Amino acid sequence: MLTLDDYKNSIDLQYKEKEWKILSESEKSDLCDSLLSVLLEERNEIAAFCYPYSVKRELIWGYLNQRQPNPVSKEFLQWQDELFTSETAERGIVDTEKFTYESGIALWRGDITRLQVDAIVNAANNSLLGCFIPHHKCIDNVIHSRAGVQVRLDCSKIMGAQGEAEPSGCAKITLAYNLPSKYIIHTVGPMVALRVNDNDRRILRNCYISSLNLARAMFLKSIAFCCISTGIFGFPNDEAAAIAVGAVKNWLLETKYPIKVVFNTYLQKDQEIYEDVLKNTK
Repeated sequence: MLTLDDYKNSIDLQYKEKEWKILSESEKSDLCDSLLSVLLEERNEIAAFCYPYSVKRELIWGYLNQRQPNPVSKEFLQWQDELFTSETAERGIVDTEKFTYESGIALWRGDITRLQVDAIVNAANNSLLGCFIPHHKCIDNVIHSRAGVQVRLDCSKIMGAQGEAEPSGCAKITLAYNLPSKYIIHTVGPMVALRVNDNDRRILRNCYISSLNLARAMFLKSIAFCCISTGIFGFPNDEAAAIAVGAVKNWLLETKYPIKVVFNTYLQKDQEIYEDVLKNTK
C-alpha cells in the first residue's frame, strides 16, 4: 500500500490561499463557453453556445464527470478555477472555527463542500478517481465536481504509483483546489452485502482512524467527516454513526493530538442519530 511519503512529491500538496470573487452570470457564461470549446473538441462534438448559462453549466458538469484524467492546459484550469471559486463563494463558506466543540467534536448539518476546514473527508470508491456517472448526486461526485479536474488528475497519479485499487479502510490526501477546505482526504468504506459483518465494522472504523492519522501526518488542525459507507454502500446509518463516534473519540483520547473534528450530516435522520450517539457515548 502506498504511504504519504511514497506520493507526496508526485502531486502538489502545498496549500495556497484562495480568492473568492463572485462573478456575474454573464462572466460565468463566457467562462462556460471557453470550457465547453475545449470539452466539446475533446469529444469530437460541435459547439452550441446559444444555450442559456444554466444549461451550459449542466453540460460542463456532466462532461467533466465522464472525462478521463487527461492533462489540461493552464488556460483551461484558469477558466475552471475562476468559475468554480465564484460558485463556491455563492454557495456560502461556513467557518468551522465558530462551531461549538465538546471534547474536540462538533456536529453540523449541511453541504460539506461549504466547510472552511483543513480537510474534508470524501467517501471514495476503490479507483479513487471519483464518480464517472454524469450528474450523479453521490458525495464523491459532488466533491470532485466542485473541487475541479485537478483532484482526479492527482488521484490518478497516486493510483498510477500504487499500481492497484485503493484498499478499503485506508486514506489518501489531495489539495481541495476550489473548495473552501485546504485538503480532501479520500477513504474507501465497506460496501455491505446482505448484512453487516465484523469485517465491515473493522473497515469502517479504519476509515476514520486512517483519515485522522493522515491529518496528523500533515499537521492539520481540523477535519470534517461525512457519513462514510451509508447510502448506496448499505451500512445502516445508526450503526455507522456509533462506529464513527467511537473510533474518533478513542483516537483523540489515545493520541492527544489537538484536532477539531466535525461530523457532517446531510439528512435530518443522520443529524438526529448523531445527536443521540454523541449524547450517549462517553
